[in-house]
Amino acid sequence: MVNHYSSKLVEDVVNELSKLPGIGKRTAMRLALHLLKQEVSFSERLGSSIINMRNNIQFCKRCHNISDKEICEICNNPRRDEKLICIVEDIRDVMAIENTAQFKGLYHVLGGLISPMDGVSPLDLTIDKLIARINSENVEEIILALSATVEGDTTSFYIYKQLKDINLKISTIARGVAIGDEIEFADEITLGRSIIGRLPYETGI
Repeated sequence: MVNHYSSKLVEDVVNELSKLPGIGKRTAMRLALHLLKQEVSFSERLGSSIINMRNNIQFCKRCHNISDKEICEICNNPRRDEKLICIVEDIRDVMAIENTAQFKGLYHVLGGLISPMDGVSPLDLTIDKLIARINSENVEEIILALSATVEGDTTSFYIYKQLKDINLKISTIARGVAIGDEIEFADEITLGRSIIGRLPYETGI
């Protein structure tokens, strides 16, 4: 299907919006036309906020979560339990777990999962930084909160092998999260219970 636009300006916006995940050309057109109906100030604020985010967002030097500063608000919160670290695939999982309001420790964001098929090795993730962090901080327990997929299980096992000789409790979330499910799509109650009902890694696999 060939789309015909009466405006090159609109066409350019539609083409850019349609590059976003889950946004097809029809949805992009609806969004573009919606923007045209709003006050100019709305589009200016939207554009400014996107540019500001892109230019100024940082990754926490401690946990690698997104942050407005060198150290994120979670790591800087004195009420968080620094002896407990939850290991997740990416920032969406941090948001999902935070929404449960059941976890009071800190996080470590790997930036992906080990996947030889996709060319992702342990060196492409922040596993080395995790190990260094555990060796330098007073960590007593880590929770492997990775997706119940082949890649998630492979990554969990690799991390377990790297840490099993350290005096450290290694847990995994309870399988309230179904096999094959990704953490970010689990409902808050199930995910919260999976965190609370975590198991020692050896019995959780």
